[in-house]
Amino acid sequence: MTKKAILLILITTWGITSLSAQTKLSWKILEGIGYQEKYVSKLEENFKFPLFTSFIKSLEGKTVEIQGYLIPFDPSGKEIALSANPYAACFFCGKAGPASVMILHMKTPNTKIKTDTYKTIRGILKLNYNDPEEFFYIIENATFID
Repeated sequence: MTKKAILLILITTWGITSLSAQTKLSWKILEGIGYQEKYVSKLEENFKFPLFTSFIKSLEGKTVEIQGYLIPFDPSGKEIALSANPYAACFFCGKAGPASVMILHMKTPNTKIKTDTYKTIRGILKLNYNDPEEFFYIIENATFID
């Protein structure tokens, strides 16, 4: 086999591996978690904490993709909420659960987002096990891919 053929095989294999390096998430998977209620003395209230599935735990720290509705709330554009549902039916309105929304920590701030814009996001998944003042799901270095 020639050096060019070997190089072509290596480049092709690397390209296929790179394409499959991110996992496409669905809201159905993210919402399929359990909850454990705990009292938080600092806030003097009971909160539901997530019990992530082993599959979701295996994705922590990995690059993932997910689609959803954008809900801007940070004037600097550094953080944007992503919801499984449009704003009128989202978690903030009491019509969905806390696992149906996540926070995006944007790689590049974006202040031109309109509420309910539907986008595909790519970034690194971080799970929140015990902070009641943070979303269960966090996407670090989030970028729009469509």
